[in-house]
Amino acid sequence: MRALVSRLLVATALLSAPAALSAHRQWLLPSTTIVSGTDNWVTVDAAVSNDLFYPDHFPMQTESIQVWQPDGSTGAIQNAAKGRYRSTFDVQLDKPGTWKIGTASTNVSGSFKLNGEDWTVGRRRGPPRGPEGAGRPAHSVATAADIPAGATDVKLTEMSSRNEIFVTAGEPTATVLKPTGKGLDMEPVTHPDSLVSNEPARFRFLIDGKPAAGLKVTLIPGGKRYRDSEGVMELATGADGVLEVKWPAPGMYWLNATTTDNHPATPRATERRMSYTSTLEVMAP
Repeated sequence: MRALVSRLLVATALLSAPAALSAHRQWLLPSTTIVSGTDNWVTVDAAVSNDLFYPDHFPMQTESIQVWQPDGSTGAIQNAAKGRYRSTFDVQLDKPGTWKIGTASTNVSGSFKLNGEDWTVGRRRGPPRGPEGAGRPAHSVATAADIPAGATDVKLTEMSSRNEIFVTAGEPTATVLKPTGKGLDMEPVTHPDSLVSNEPARFRFLIDGKPAAGLKVTLIPGGKRYRDSEGVMELATGADGVLEVKWPAPGMYWLNATTTDNHPATPRATERRMSYTSTLEVMAP
């Protein structure tokens, strides 16, 4: 009886847990972030899951993965494969310096009315859901440019996101660390492949090339399955856009920052949502 009550209490706690603790998170996990020489490979797991970095939900698509070589030129992934819960791929590190691997995308989502009917923008077309057709509209267009001239009640949101990791072969370099000047960027002050648990690290966040002051940044260590708590660190940037982090322990950390403003580049859009995600490896001293 006592065991049954205990299980019921655990189940109740799980059902009442905050949504933030069970949110699906997209991540890239490299097999290593530092190698010596130029005859090495890195294998990357890519997934969306609840626990970091344990694949339990669905795999990321590898078609959108990009590789930036140490000189800034374009590289390529190899041996890509998609499983039930995660994707994997390899990158050959055949040049010395720091490589960047990840995704960068900008798209538009929203809705409008045409002849009294509801339409969506940037979403897959599908049948309405719910009683009497309530729910998702049956009509959609792929981009904002496809909105018909007679549309009314146009509501558009521009969404940009970056998810990237850094791997260094030999000595660290800085070419791929330069910000793009568009959307939400992370410009490392401390090299991302030189992080040590007893040393503070600094990262500058920028929006369109300008310091992102007061930006909220979330850091979560991996291995949640083996801890009682998630170990979330909620931090914020200073007036200069710089975030200082004091790592509590070695390991892999998931970093994420999101923000919203009203400066989209897409015509007719009124809001812009931006996110930046990275996986960082912190070494023991």
